[in-house]
Amino acid sequence: MPYLTAPADARRTAGGEQLGFGVPGYAHPLLAPAEWAELARPGTPLHWAVLNIAEGPGSRPDPHCLEAAGRLRNARERALHGEAPDDTVRASGGRLLGHLDLAHGERPFDELIADARSFIDWYRIGGFYLARCPAERAALPAVRRLTGTLHALLAESDSEDGGGRLVLGHGTHPYPGYAEAADQLVTFQGPWTDYRWSQVAEWTADYPPERFAHFVHGVPRTHLEEAMRIARWQGAGTIFFTDRSGQTDPFAALPRYWDEIVSRIGPGISE
Repeated sequence: MPYLTAPADARRTAGGEQLGFGVPGYAHPLLAPAEWAELARPGTPLHWAVLNIAEGPGSRPDPHCLEAAGRLRNARERALHGEAPDDTVRASGGRLLGHLDLAHGERPFDELIADARSFIDWYRIGGFYLARCPAERAALPAVRRLTGTLHALLAESDSEDGGGRLVLGHGTHPYPGYAEAADQLVTFQGPWTDYRWSQVAEWTADYPPERFAHFVHGVPRTHLEEAMRIARWQGAGTIFFTDRSGQTDPFAALPRYWDEIVSRIGPGISE
């Protein structure tokens, strides 16, 4: 059993409440067509997926990304508005998030906003994933300024997700004030060898599971149940587990046990 230091009330998903997927960013749709097709498949419990063309939106609209974005948007529309009432299992209605690289707080504000506008104008995204988000207290005011502006841009757009969803990609537990700066925090990103012995910050017990996400690579098929138990125990509502690892991005492709983990989680609608 992993060593976890959460207080009793932090173990708030231990009763089997449903998890869902957050996809940190598959490879380009031209290189990973199966991965992008799976996101729109009915029954996939998807909370959100990240679109990352070139560490951002790229220099111009990409036709392959436009097609993938349209498929996911249509799947969400069908799921949330019941356009396929005969389906016994519907897609979960996951949002598409644009990838903004904060470079640990080093990127200029205006540059990030320009990328955000391109994502909104070209791909009609439903939110943003703020990769390499700083985690220390000193950087919080700048992050709050950025997330406030991004929420305003999303609310003004013609996206079906008025106001959108913002996810901070810390990859570790940040200063607690970040929990009020966005909709969700990624509080773990790393290998299974670290995750199975990880500890949860006690302040997370003040928030519901939908506020936290865990991304874990190198998870063996034989340890899937244990990994899901850790996520529930630590109060994470969104996960991405994969058996892939190595020097390249382990989250860029489907895990080899994708169908199994989908069946373990089950279908659902994410509002």
